[in-house]
Amino acid sequence: MANSGLPFDDFRELLRNLPGPDSQALVAARARDAELTKPQGSLGRLEEIAMWLAAWTGRTPSIRRPLVAIFAGNHGVTAQGVSPFPATVTQQMVENFAAGGAAINQICVAYDLGLKVFDLALEYPTADITQEPALTERDCAATMAFGMEAVAGGTDLLCVGEMGIGNTTIAAAINMALYGGSAEDWVGPGTGADGDVMARKIAVVEKAVALHGDHFGDPLEVMRRVGGREIAAMAGAILAARMEKIPVIIDGYVATAAAAILKAANPAALDHCLIGHVSAEPGHIRAIEMLGKTPLLALGMRLGEGTGAALAAGIVKAAAACHTGMATFAMAGVSNRGEA
Repeated sequence: MANSGLPFDDFRELLRNLPGPDSQALVAARARDAELTKPQGSLGRLEEIAMWLAAWTGRTPSIRRPLVAIFAGNHGVTAQGVSPFPATVTQQMVENFAAGGAAINQICVAYDLGLKVFDLALEYPTADITQEPALTERDCAATMAFGMEAVAGGTDLLCVGEMGIGNTTIAAAINMALYGGSAEDWVGPGTGADGDVMARKIAVVEKAVALHGDHFGDPLEVMRRVGGREIAAMAGAILAARMEKIPVIIDGYVATAAAAILKAANPAALDHCLIGHVSAEPGHIRAIEMLGKTPLLALGMRLGEGTGAALAAGIVKAAAACHTGMATFAMAGVSNRGEA
């Protein structure tokens, strides 16, 4: 990703110079974990999550201000009939989020999570990716910068989700551009596509990837050519979280596609991230495997809007609470292994 003097250059520079984990905080967390009233390893991934929190926050694991950020965008490619729902549903769902009527609202209440929804110029859909790039470099870079603002105001755990009719088509195109394979490998039902709609969806992904294929050597070009505003904003939010020492939980198929752009640019770019769940969208498990991640949950969900990440946040909160709230052997007067 050589510098070209263009709008993406600031992001290229950030991606080249990502901060790493805090080794001192990790050592301290491991030492405390060894003294807690449990056999070593008995909490399984909860222990791993606590260590991950320490490494990427630089302090004792704790979650005080978790946030679900939903980025909503519209796509010109929906004119190709790739979804059984019209693009107007994106705006209607944003209004539903604001009114507290969506699934994500209920999960946030249940797990005491904050919620922010970002409307990404819904009245101006991106260009049709079968005919031209979705975004100009300037628009894409500006949207990434806007996404970075998701962490403004303070949070210590960011759950990244999205809303956008047609965006599983976009996610499929990104994955095919990054990883190869056929359109059939990556295209799934999304909001319920089948029959002719599914056939159109596959044809659209094939056409878009063929049109833009000469530019896929640069992950940021993949994003602007076959991506969308919510993709760019989520990538920006994940990148900003890394710079601010904020761990991230990535939601479903579309959010994972946004994360994949960063991973392609720098193999270490997602070390501060967990995958919240594997969705029922067929390409998601393959995409997760390409990232080298293991999802926390598998509930057969495919709703998007941050729901899987929000559910996973409950597990992360529990991992932090166990680490900080459990008594040590000495505090509880419990004999440790090897003690008389």
